[in-house]
Amino acid sequence: MPIGELKRPGIVVGMAAEARIARRSGYQVATLSGASALLTEGADGLISFGIAGGLAPGLPPGTLVVATEVIAEDGRQYPALETATGLMQGAVRAPIAGAAAIVARAEAKQTLYRRTGAVAVDLESADVARLCADAGVPLAVIRAIADPAERDLPPAALIGLGPDGKVDLGAVLGSVLRQPRQIPALLAVALDTRRALAALDRVCSRGLL
Repeated sequence: MPIGELKRPGIVVGMAAEARIARRSGYQVATLSGASALLTEGADGLISFGIAGGLAPGLPPGTLVVATEVIAEDGRQYPALETATGLMQGAVRAPIAGAAAIVARAEAKQTLYRRTGAVAVDLESADVARLCADAGVPLAVIRAIADPAERDLPPAALIGLGPDGKVDLGAVLGSVLRQPRQIPALLAVALDTRRALAALDRVCSRGLL
């Protein structure tokens, strides 16, 4: 079944910026804490949508990845719906890994890539996949690379989000003040995240969901 056959999908995101983009699709949108409510309210499938870290070498920021399956940390594999990847310029259809925490080091990304074969990793898709499996509804995953496999993330980029999907700017500033040498790396992360969000925006603005 392709994504387009879902009549009323719910979209699950991790960040407020992703939510703003996803709402342009016209579908219901929630962060992970509200994903169950989407199903209760009648969603006939869930789409995990947002940015991801790269695991496969050579995938530049902004590359779209449409999952063939999601591989959880316990090794369980959850199949994902097909989509019109041909309409998404440069999109890759491949496995995506789910993680409980950001995979920050290039060495750790390489290890995860070799172990799973997944080309990208994110923090929401495994949980969304489990929800879909338990509810007996389809899963789809559309992600954009914001953090390439070759990069080590600076400390400020590891600061978590609140339940509303917003970055704790005070904590980010505190990290920068403590370690100002990370500023160039943090700016690179910000720029590449913008590239990834722009790719996701094109998906919604062109009606590809």
